[in-house]
Amino acid sequence: MTSLPVLEFVLRNYKNFNARVTRDALLAYWSHLQADGKMFWTLAGAMSSAQLGISLAPAIEEGIIHGISSTGANLEESLFRLVANDFYKDFPEYRYLTKSDDTRILKAHMRRVTDTSIPEDEAFRAVEKFIVPMWKNATEKNERRYWHEYFYELIQKLPAKLHQGNATESWLLAAAKKNLPMVVPGYEDSTFGNIFASYVKTAECSASIVKSGVEYMAGFYDDYQQLSQGTGVGFFQIGGGIAGDFPICVVPSIKYDLKKRVKPWAYFCQISDSTTSYGSYSGATPNEKITWDKLTEKTPMFVIESDATIVAPLMLNALLECKRNPKEANKLIAKMMK
Repeated sequence: MTSLPVLEFVLRNYKNFNARVTRDALLAYWSHLQADGKMFWTLAGAMSSAQLGISLAPAIEEGIIHGISSTGANLEESLFRLVANDFYKDFPEYRYLTKSDDTRILKAHMRRVTDTSIPEDEAFRAVEKFIVPMWKNATEKNERRYWHEYFYELIQKLPAKLHQGNATESWLLAAAKKNLPMVVPGYEDSTFGNIFASYVKTAECSASIVKSGVEYMAGFYDDYQQLSQGTGVGFFQIGGGIAGDFPICVVPSIKYDLKKRVKPWAYFCQISDSTTSYGSYSGATPNEKITWDKLTEKTPMFVIESDATIVAPLMLNALLECKRNPKEANKLIAKMMK
């Protein structure tokens, strides 16, 4: 019985089309890791509600992911899954729901995300009891932090008895334990970003206790230079939007705005279901990024047009197999890629 079943499956079956790109992106990722390269991930969409943490958390813990750009929604929803998992309700036949069905879901205090839903009382309100006092305390002490730092502290100090989800499947907890470099651009566009705004409006909290997006970029200059030492750091993008757009700009900004030397991104892969269209950044081909000096013509580039909830776990589990059995993995790759 092989100790590399996922890797062997990919090498044996993924020969053409998006399957081939998945295989090639996986092998290039593994080569980058073997050369002591780092990998920076971006999380758009509803990946946390879709329980991508099952794969992400061990990947962070075992050094396959070295930094993250997350939407505010993915950040908080990783915490929701940990504290309210038992109250989530799935809707596998979501395609056939009517407006009346969704109204009943609303009245049941559930917030639907495609085929699952977040329980308002057990997730939003339960977390609110913990994080609002943190904001108020920071306001009183005139302390300032990045948005994710409040969540890093909260998820680590929550008593284990409040965990409903498996703690080993919480990517936010894994990231917090490692103090993983992170940016959360546009965090205001999230449930707790809205809740925070309401407390600012009522003057119970000061807006200044959360560092701005500009400060996120200023701090990311240093994180990028650190991550890109040696072989460099790759860019692994799930979906599109600000989670991807924001961090990839760090390279040209360091080069042209700070006028400092900087290494380009050493690898690029995007998993997206966005089709190439007029003016669509999410659907733009990687070549377009060359013109913005974010990538170069020598950067390994991959676009996998598929569902990230299918592709990302497959790739991460194959990479975990490689990380745990590097000699066997390299031997298998050499044999099957002849």
